[in-house]
Amino acid sequence: MPAPLPASLANGREKALAVQLDLSSLTFLVVEDSAYMRTILRTMLQGFGARRIVEAEDGASGLEAMDRANPDILILDWVMPILDGADMVRMIRSPKNPFAYIPIIMVTGHTERSRIVEARRLGIHELLCKPISAKSLYQRVQSVIVAPRDFVKTPTYFGPAPREIRNRQNIWQVHKDVA
Repeated sequence: MPAPLPASLANGREKALAVQLDLSSLTFLVVEDSAYMRTILRTMLQGFGARRIVEAEDGASGLEAMDRANPDILILDWVMPILDGADMVRMIRSPKNPFAYIPIIMVTGHTERSRIVEARRLGIHELLCKPISAKSLYQRVQSVIVAPRDFVKTPTYFGPAPREIRNRQNIWQVHKDVA
């Protein structure tokens, strides 16, 4: 069982989750090859108060839509024809790209550890696993707005600074006790 968060951190997290966001002034770009899934995402975003939602059916049209719509938040599927989500993120996360710093929420049905690690290496902010719920989508949107992360540039990575791994010491102690 993970150790409880320090009171100051726990209170900050609770306050952040209690914030009701005004999404009416933000532009969302939803890039998803399934029309049904785009409808679900659009409907949920509208339910949260979003009014400007642009849609694209693959990564190539998503890149074109970015130039036209100048989105504030990008929500995209991982597996798509023509240009998939991972390739689109690789193109966006170039320091010379005007959208290099856009918050990216990646949606996927693939939840293997290797995919999660790859998503982190790609520089996405949040991973949202299918099937999605309104609550999980709202939490991811809220996270990129309320708790923005600084960007890091190294020879092999450009993207949001990785979140601190909580309970690292506790994990180490568990392994140490076992040995």
